[in-house]
Amino acid sequence: MKKIGFIDYFLDEWHANNYPEFIKTASNGEFEVAYAWGMIDPPAELGKELTNKQWAEKYGVTLCETMDEVIEKSDYLIVLSPNNPEMHEQLCKKSLSSGKLTYVDKTFAPDAETAKRIFAVADASGTKTYSSSALRFSEEYKDFKGFPIQHIYSKGPGVYEIYSIHQIEPIMMLMDAKPVRVMYTGTPTHPSMIIEFEDGRTAHMYQAAGEKFEITAVDKDNNARTRRVDSDFFASFIKDLIEFFKDGEIRAPHEQTVNVIAVRTAGLEAMKTPFTWVNVRN
Repeated sequence: MKKIGFIDYFLDEWHANNYPEFIKTASNGEFEVAYAWGMIDPPAELGKELTNKQWAEKYGVTLCETMDEVIEKSDYLIVLSPNNPEMHEQLCKKSLSSGKLTYVDKTFAPDAETAKRIFAVADASGTKTYSSSALRFSEEYKDFKGFPIQHIYSKGPGVYEIYSIHQIEPIMMLMDAKPVRVMYTGTPTHPSMIIEFEDGRTAHMYQAAGEKFEITAVDKDNNARTRRVDSDFFASFIKDLIEFFKDGEIRAPHEQTVNVIAVRTAGLEAMKTPFTWVNVRN
């Protein structure tokens, strides 16, 4: 049985609550989340029910007293804190110096400079790591392989700060080009922005409550291909995560991850001045 350790800001959150069973099921019991450490108990204003100790008791995971203990005892590591990317640099420093395969949950970093510093720690120690939205692994997006994309229209649900990563990640993957600027065209309740790439191609994404994740790709002759995500993309992601722990092959290029974070950050800045281009600092 391969042992996985969780490192988190606090443990009572959706990813920590669900990954253990996802991983156990997808690996047929070959991998298990055995150890965990949370920096703090959940802040009271979030309305979470479980302290770190209560979380560990509920999910049958050994709660470690220190981050070092998790790293020492685990075969593989997952740094969580999915909704607090500002904590990742601090939470990743020791794990990415350990040499043990480490996955870092979305959203990777608050800005591109921080993302580069985090990856630099891993590079210095030879620790293999990656970070990604689970949407990167959607079965439907494989259908765009070989399609000569000129423009992307993307839509999905949720608030920008948390859920935009799930659209930006597939856009960066499919375009595989350097983003140079963004323009915010939405409202507070319906975020929307245009992304322009170095090669002149563009992508347009928007968010609205209740939307399904969907991408339409258009080529230079205006031929379109649309795919809505109806598959279990989390199951696909967990399957790939387990394969990473087996073969050490990085699933999301670091350069793309830096670009994802840079676009997300530029979008937050562009919200302040709609219909004005904001450069992507990547």
